[in-house]
Amino acid sequence: MPADRSPPVHTRIKTRQMLLLSHLDRERSVLRAADAAGMSQPAASKLLRELEEAMGVALFERHARGVEPNAYGEILMRRAHSVLSEIRLAHEEVEALKRGERYRVAIGSVMSPGTDLLPKALSLLARRHPQMVVSVEMDTSRPMVAKLLDGQLDIVVGRILDPENAAGLAFEALAEEPHSLIARAGHPLSRRRRLRVEDLVDHAWVLPPAESILRERINAMFLQRGLPLPARIVETSSVPMITNLLRCNDMLVALPEDVVRPYCSAGMLQVLPIELNVRMDAFGIITRRGHALSRDAEEALHALREAARAVYGRRAAT
Repeated sequence: MPADRSPPVHTRIKTRQMLLLSHLDRERSVLRAADAAGMSQPAASKLLRELEEAMGVALFERHARGVEPNAYGEILMRRAHSVLSEIRLAHEEVEALKRGERYRVAIGSVMSPGTDLLPKALSLLARRHPQMVVSVEMDTSRPMVAKLLDGQLDIVVGRILDPENAAGLAFEALAEEPHSLIARAGHPLSRRRRLRVEDLVDHAWVLPPAESILRERINAMFLQRGLPLPARIVETSSVPMITNLLRCNDMLVALPEDVVRPYCSAGMLQVLPIELNVRMDAFGIITRRGHALSRDAEEALHALREAARAVYGRRAAT
């Protein structure tokens, strides 16, 4: 039989099809997606038909209210966002280079490394590349990994919590994150020689958002002992908000000691005498697998690795 000389599937996929898919992900209607993409509905339907023919599978279930992606369509829509993000970033890099500017690097971080690792890495970058623009976002791991996959962030220092994302990500473990019980200096509980978890229930707490892994583990600390959850709570992950709440109130919080060490050294906060046994999985440097970083993002990655060796040393996870 003659060899199949048809071009590879990926060479037959058009940028306009990726654009249409990204709008379909939001609109779930060919008409509305076509309008958002600046094309007619017949043109959009033709692009989808050609894409399904190229892939050799149906991508959507059609119904009266619009369309719903099947498993194949979900894959294509997810990749469409990445493709469009890469094109956008390439254009931004080229335009910045034409203007004689350096490209912006976007880094996301969870709380603990944001207080020691990131400042050290940023100091290294400032000395070596004074013209580099680095933006840093602090949040929990899930939203930052979503932004990483969508191309909004170049590097994340956090955790991979969702198995479905793991295949598309590279992870370099850095350190674990034991949590201590923190309160203001002179808190009533600080006079106790020995504290138990039972002693903490009736006090006011500053807790992370309900959907966070840390919140689940703090709740488990009480529930596994048959205790009720604290009733007086403030939910926030903002370190400035947390430290000010603690300084002005008899509230408690579970945090890595590193996060509040300057406040403890200054005599404003203190670590209370109890082993909470609340530990988070190791955090690390997360990048997109198979994705080529910009030159500046590569420099930022090198600085993070160097800073991690200095900050964590033997504590670095293996």
